[in-house]
Amino acid sequence: MKIIKDINIVDLTEDLEATHFEKKQIIKLYKGEVGTVVVEFDGSAFEVEFSHQGGTTYGRKTVPATKLLMLLYYELLESVGAVLR
Repeated sequence: MKIIKDINIVDLTEDLEATHFEKKQIIKLYKGEVGTVVVEFDGSAFEVEFSHQGGTTYGRKTVPATKLLMLLYYELLESVGAVLR
């Protein structure tokens, strides 16, 4: 069972529509698109923020837990093996 919490990085299991954060236009979020959880609603849904690589937010969407595929990690979580000298 996956446990998703605030500030986790997640991706979508299907395409969804959202409203552009600044322009207020409808945009399409694609399956596999990566976002950051900013609010967790009892584990059943999450407010996810989608940003460009530079950090500018372009979308924010409340997404049911069933439409979030997995937690993604961008940093080393654990080092395994010998240390090279």
